[in-house]
Amino acid sequence: MQNYWLSLSTILPLFLAALAGLLFSRTKSFKKEWIDVLNDYALWIGFPALILVALFKLDVPLAEYIDLAAWNSAYIVLCMLLAFPVAKLFRLSTDTLRTLILAFSFGNVSYLGIPVLMNVYGSGILAESTLLSAVYLFWLFTLGIILVEVLGEHDVNPLVVVKNLLQNPLLIAVLLGLLVSILKFEVPEILVKGLDLFATSVTAVVLFSLGLFLGTHPFGKLKEWLPVAGFSIAILLLLPLVFYGVVLSFGVSFDVRSSILEGAMPMGLTPYVLSVKYKLNATFASKVVVLSTILSVLTLPLWIQILG
Repeated sequence: MQNYWLSLSTILPLFLAALAGLLFSRTKSFKKEWIDVLNDYALWIGFPALILVALFKLDVPLAEYIDLAAWNSAYIVLCMLLAFPVAKLFRLSTDTLRTLILAFSFGNVSYLGIPVLMNVYGSGILAESTLLSAVYLFWLFTLGIILVEVLGEHDVNPLVVVKNLLQNPLLIAVLLGLLVSILKFEVPEILVKGLDLFATSVTAVVLFSLGLFLGTHPFGKLKEWLPVAGFSIAILLLLPLVFYGVVLSFGVSFDVRSSILEGAMPMGLTPYVLSVKYKLNATFASKVVVLSTILSVLTLPLWIQILG
């Protein structure tokens, strides 16, 4: 129990930043436009800077991350496909099925995952967590979008899928950073220090923004939260537990801690945004973001304790 509270105290400052945003959302000074502005700052400036700094300093051969990417890719794809039997079992609508495809496969691996990993394991984990975020983003904006569009009313437009993928600032930063790392290009120190200014600001910004989002969400009826609670427990505990058991039984060559912890993150805002864009079950998606994020205050320390 003492170790659990130690793990909780490690990540509690991150959730206190989110709590500050939640409390501020109740003040007269708050405007809903703030959420979009802060998220845009994180998406287009803060996180790309964080990713570039991490990859510019990467001195480990990229070949060592192949197994990491392969195992996590398999996990993400299987989570997406899990939406089909779940939807059939509970006789869910097609729109809810399409929502589950996004929700099962994409946790808050960047906005919350990277800060948590850095707080727990130090800055040395930054490159690994950055690459993991890129893997999640890749599958969400390729297979995830393709499945959502195939099951919808419109035909899949490959050019739109590719365009959405290549326009994602996080993926652009990953590709640019990997290119610099592969070519062994020496980045001027003054540029790295400049990027560091933005990189160090992004954690507080995204967590405060997350708190603002949680504070603006209506509670609704209690019965609406029952399926949300079941789904949240599945993504926070059950699925990462299966993933953990499988990788341990196969004896993989990489350190599994970052993979499992990223897999145990609460649902990210991106599936909710996509649910709104594609007119899916956005109400369910928003409630999962809220409840899974709240529950993760308790489940993430548990995972940190299990993983060591």
